Amino acid sequence: MNEQKQERHPFEVVEVYSRPLCREVVEVYERPLPSRLAPRQPEPEVKKRRRMGRRGLWIFLLVFVLILAVALGAWLWSREHRGPRDPFEHIPGEPVHSGRTQDITIPTYPYGQGAELRVETEHGETLSAQEIYRRVNPAVVTVMAHENEEWASVGTGVVFTEDGYILTNYHVLEGTVDCTIYLDNEHSYAAQYVAGDADSDLAVLKTDLTGMTAAEFGDSEALVVGDKVYAIGNPLGYELRGTMTDGIVSAINRDVEVDGRTMNLIQTNAALNTGNSGGPLINEYGQVVGINTIKMSSSYSNIEGLGFAIPSGSIRRLVNDLLTHGEIQPEPLLGVSVWEVGDEVGDGLWGVEVVEIVPGSPADKAGVLLGDFILEAGGLDITASRDLLRARQQYHVGDEMPMTVWRGGELVELTLVLDQAATE
Repeated sequence: MNEQKQERHPFEVVEVYSRPLCREVVEVYERPLPSRLAPRQPEPEVKKRRRMGRRGLWIFLLVFVLILAVALGAWLWSREHRGPRDPFEHIPGEPVHSGRTQDITIPTYPYGQGAELRVETEHGETLSAQEIYRRVNPAVVTVMAHENEEWASVGTGVVFTEDGYILTNYHVLEGTVDCTIYLDNEHSYAAQYVAGDADSDLAVLKTDLTGMTAAEFGDSEALVVGDKVYAIGNPLGYELRGTMTDGIVSAINRDVEVDGRTMNLIQTNAALNTGNSGGPLINEYGQVVGINTIKMSSSYSNIEGLGFAIPSGSIRRLVNDLLTHGEIQPEPLLGVSVWEVGDEVGDGLWGVEVVEIVPGSPADKAGVLLGDFILEAGGLDITASRDLLRARQQYHVGDEMPMTVWRGGELVELTLVLDQAATE
């Protein structure tokens, strides 16, 4: 066990895409005459045919060059006049955003009005695909955000309160000046901007409508690889709105680097395309467990079935920060470093070993010791360092976080007073 530990590296708990008709084919063989008996062809006629052949070749080349020039000009014009690139089609290693302004100047609605996004930990019975569509589709809207009179960004949104709060991706709204939402009944309404965060790629809109159908959000922490999931959205724009696709959870806690930042996402093979941005990823109980944000693509090969969604476990805290404060609040510092992978400490218990403690940190003040195994924090089982990160995401500076550690064969209950903000 000691040799294994030496190969590991401590993990600081910080959040670090008309053909002409053919002639009849008749095979004919003619025996050539000897050259001395073959009739001579008039020289002027031969030269004439050669000149005609060369003229046809030059005409063909001229037409080809003209077509190529027109196509190139149209491509350059489209690059110059199109709106911001949608990072939903993401090629790893390439920058996501164009150099255009990313400011959102949509008319605003005040935050701090008591709205809240709730995530349910319980669920009902498994539903059929038809039942899920009937339940969730009325809560899915088309988001059309205009950059100017000619260009608009089209994405998807999810209604999460009956009085008209809507969740979508931040990149759908970047660089836009006004926003309209379209319901499943094709009625359209103006939407105002409440708040958003580019790093988490989440934004909140508000309409004046009341009595809207709101989607129920479920617990993404309960997902396992292989679970059935569905997506509803507007692939490729408004005309295909309300499209439903299905698949499975391909991976959980997948770290994906996007535009210089790392996002922890759910991976799925449910068909996603540009326009699905901001739409729901739905579990088999009809609950939204993620917001679709990226489809992986490649500049050198075809990639299918690699879509990613922001998990509801992260969304809850982030969106409620936006609703309450208008911006994401800093996460608290725990002050511990742990091994990235956990160990079984006995009796079927798993935990991560503490290998460093920051003096004066919440963990130090709470009595966490080197060699302790953290088994539970914030109500979550801790079997890897990423579990501790997710536990921390539930809290703000000033909150108290319960923690259970294994120390010398005994369970010890501790409480961390999270009085410091993480600086990352």
